[in-house]
Amino acid sequence: MTKTGSISVLHVIFLSMTMIGLKNHVTIIPSLVKGAGRDGWISILVAVVAIFPWLLLVLYIHKKSNRQPMTEWLEETIGKVAAAVIRYVTAFFLLVLAAFTMGETLLWIVSTFLPKTPVLPLIIIYTVLCILFATANLQTIAMVNVIILFWITILGFFIAFTNMQVKNYELLQPFFEHGFQPVLATAVFPASGFVEILLFLFIQQQVKDQFRWYHFAVMLFILMGLTMGPTVGAITEFGPAEVVKQRFPAYEEWGIGSVGRFIEHFDFASIYQWLSGAFIRVSLLLFIAADLLKMRGDKQRIWKILAPAFFFMTLSLNLLEDHLFFKIKGDYLLTTTFFFMLFLSLFLVIIALISGKSPKKIKT
Repeated sequence: MTKTGSISVLHVIFLSMTMIGLKNHVTIIPSLVKGAGRDGWISILVAVVAIFPWLLLVLYIHKKSNRQPMTEWLEETIGKVAAAVIRYVTAFFLLVLAAFTMGETLLWIVSTFLPKTPVLPLIIIYTVLCILFATANLQTIAMVNVIILFWITILGFFIAFTNMQVKNYELLQPFFEHGFQPVLATAVFPASGFVEILLFLFIQQQVKDQFRWYHFAVMLFILMGLTMGPTVGAITEFGPAEVVKQRFPAYEEWGIGSVGRFIEHFDFASIYQWLSGAFIRVSLLLFIAADLLKMRGDKQRIWKILAPAFFFMTLSLNLLEDHLFFKIKGDYLLTTTFFFMLFLSLFLVIIALISGKSPKKIKT
């Protein structure tokens, strides 16, 4: 039976393009090129090959949980105390991811087009907007995302083809310039985005149809393209040495775009791309966190508990020095995200195995 506010699998794919796409399309490029140099694009391929078998584990969890809300399934299988530990730890980590996304977005805003604007009003405005959106139902988030994603995609293809005139694909050679080890080590950066596919299991009860293996495969290969495009673009337009020096290579690609002699500097269009992408990513992460904390539908608790926690996390991150923020994000957060999602998925697989042997019937 179709529930009110439910969405289709296609909507989930679109949400993955915006939520995970922002991270892999924009924020990981400096760390990726710093670690692997001109071979950063090969690291993306290695990550895809490594993550593809992992999708079968995600599918197994989805089937064994019988499309129940994950909170209910965990409580029925391992008890309320153990389930609460998983719920609170995961929700806290999602808050951290949302705060880092917001923090990096605000650093970009202040360092590019609003250098004299105080950060505090920006944090307040964006916190209010994201919390308001997170208190809506999933169908509303999905519908808004479709409208936003359409223009994000149009603008992305526009700048990709516009910059063809300045790309030098010889900069991608020689392959494996520093051997295979850096390529393998930096594969964890794009993989840290790919493994966030696991988060869509936490909204599976609101998806009309059951996930199939090819649904997850489509998400993975679309995300591969979204990661590959700006990475190859940055290397071929600026060279690997220059990309490492840039904080926001994806944004810099907009600055060199031009059509003819008199139309140039399309970087204003990237403002829409980044702000709308961050809006969807942060709001969806907060929505899933609220669901894990059993706050969904309770707007008062979200405003009293979740909103202040998110606000002060974001504020504390913006009080850090810029270089320290990017060091924490590049050297620690991306790797931590990968291993956290990996271990969470393995733990859920173990729970799924236990549920299969349990004599207790799972309610449908």
